[in-house]
Amino acid sequence: MTSHDAMYGRQNGDSPPPGEGYRVEIASVRKMIDPLEESVVAARSIKNHKDRLSAHLQGNATFEILDSGKTFLSAWGFGMGQVADHADEVVARLHEVIAAYILADLLAVKNFSPTPDNIAKLPVGDAGTWAWENVGKPTFDPPKKYLQEEWPPDPTEVTA
Repeated sequence: MTSHDAMYGRQNGDSPPPGEGYRVEIASVRKMIDPLEESVVAARSIKNHKDRLSAHLQGNATFEILDSGKTFLSAWGFGMGQVADHADEVVARLHEVIAAYILADLLAVKNFSPTPDNIAKLPVGDAGTWAWENVGKPTFDPPKKYLQEEWPPDPTEVTA
């Protein structure tokens, strides 16, 4: 039983059958963020220190190796900068998705899928909460079919 299941009084057998929903383990999604952020730091370091890396080649390589090494490090540094920029966007989106899942769970939104449209329908702030409670709850788009299929059990999960 996961801590999420225990928190909501569910047993392992209480998960929805295929086609009726799915479960997201917030802790598992959070586990992806730290290594991704660490990779961004490493990629930025390569981008920012490519000249210092190529300086190590200066006295230790022939002209042909030095020239191709500097070209490689320049291209690698540029590529690592691009990877870091895109990974920053992925990290920001993961934080947004985690927050959306938590809020949707608290509001008991069934089969929530974190599409931009669905995230925009969640109440944020006092005005959003007032509208949610007094005007009416919006209809959320259903999750895509591949998200509704049952996933195999996690072999690392300890069951009681």
